[in-house]
Order: sequence, then C-alpha cells, then structure tokens
Amino acid sequence: QVQLVESGGGLVQAGGSLRLSCAASGRTFSSYSMGWFRQAPGKEREFVAGIIRSGRSTYYADSVKGRFTISRDNAKNTVNLQMNSLKPEDTAVYYCAADQYGWAVRVRITAYDYWGQGTQVTVSS
Repeated sequence: QVQLVESGGGLVQAGGSLRLSCAASGRTFSSYSMGWFRQAPGKEREFVAGIIRSGRSTYYADSVKGRFTISRDNAKNTVNLQMNSLKPEDTAVYYCAADQYGWAVRVRITAYDYWGQGTQVTVSS
C-alpha cells in the first residue's frame, strides 16, 4: 500500500504558474506509474498527466499539453506537476494517484489504486 499527500495548490492569476508535489510513502514508489487528475465543481474527475515507473515516458491530456510538465524523483518518492500559462478553466481540485499494475500511462480513473486527498488550484481571470 502507498500513501499520497499533495501540496502546492493555491490561488494564481491567469498566465501564472504553480508547482504541485505529491509525496509518497509505503511500498516502493518506483513500482507505480503515477498520474495527476483534476475535478472541477460540477464536473467529473479527469486525467491530466501521467508518468511511467522509470520516468522515461509521459502522457498529457490535450487540454494541458505544452503547458504542464509531469516529473518524478524515485529517490525522493515524489511526483511533481509544473503548471505554466494557467487558465481559469484549470481551476479544480488536483489529485495524485498511483497505478500499481500499469506499465504504460493509463488515463482511466479506475486504473489507479491509491489516491491523495487533493489540493485546490484556483486561477483567477
């Protein structure tokens, strides 16, 4: 089992940047592919970005491609999401999630076994 704790959310103006971090504890972090999801009020949770166990491959939702960058540090048990050129439509609660069976990045919510509590990101216009 792995425990996930997100941090780094906050309020930022449109065009600004934020860096989210997810700290993992428990079983070997490098055994998991990792993903970031988000959920805006009244909307379903959606995939944002993912990274495989080694960190050598990443995948992004079209809505964030070119603006967000996911990375991981297996020595520090962390996965990060650098968010640039933020837009009001990026406002959501952002969740970190761990996939213990996937060798590639998977976008389905049900593929992920462990979730953090979420961190709020608010982008003002």
